[in-house]
Formats: sequence, structure tokens, C-alpha cells
Amino acid sequence: MSLIPETGGALIRACWVGTIIFIVTAAIATADPDGLGWPGVIVSLLLFAAGVVAMFLAFLAAVERSRTQTIAVGGLYFGAGSAPRVVRWHLLGATAIQLIVGLTTASIRPFTVVAFGTLVPVFGLGLMGLWTARHGQFPERAPDPKR
Repeated sequence: MSLIPETGGALIRACWVGTIIFIVTAAIATADPDGLGWPGVIVSLLLFAAGVVAMFLAFLAAVERSRTQTIAVGGLYFGAGSAPRVVRWHLLGATAIQLIVGLTTASIRPFTVVAFGTLVPVFGLGLMGLWTARHGQFPERAPDPKR
């Protein structure tokens, strides 16, 4: 039995893999930001860019679904009332870890390349939005009254 649900499991695994790679590169960059900081910058920017793309794809999918279902921002990007607890635990948990690591490493080495790590939580939120836009449960939209 897997701890990761089958539905949208690839997005959940991608979120955890990205989080682990970020933790490793952020720790290395924090140890020596001048000499070893650039891999951390590259990983941070790639994860940020992937998060932006995921948010855009989530938005497009949500717009399509909004024709027949009522979709709120909290339900889309935070899974409030639309995603199972295990999915929220995985995706928002990974996002919280990204946020904590990004802020902690940036506060340890302020004004260095390590600060790029503060962009990484966009990755987790983007994947949460994409999972919810594709697999989340939203209430049906009430019919529009005739004008």
C-alpha cells in the first residue's frame, strides 16, 4: 500500500522530489554561498518557474471547469473543501517545508544568493492548484437566472 494516492500521484511525487532537491541544494548553498551557491540558485529558479507554469495550467483548467462548477481560490490553491486530506497533507506539507527552508536559509545568510530559495514555495502552491484543478471536487454551479 502506497502512502501517496494514485489519483494525481505524479504531481505529489514531483512536489516531494523537488522539495528534497531544494533542501539539499539550499543546505549546500548556505554552507558556502560564494562558492557553492549557484546550484541552489538554479534549483530555486527552476522550481519557481515550474510553479508559475503549474499555476497557469491550474488557472486554465479551473476556468474550463468553472463553466459547470463553482471554484474558489481557496479551494483551488489550498484544496479547502475540494481535495482529500491526504493530498492536502502531502502538497501543503511539502510547501510548508519549502517555505521554512527558504526563509531559514535566507535568514542565516542574508544578502546572498541563498535568498532565491524564498521563491520555491510557488512550486508547491502551483502543484496543489494543478492537482485540485484536475482532480478536485467542486460543487455544481447554480443555473444563471434569465435576465
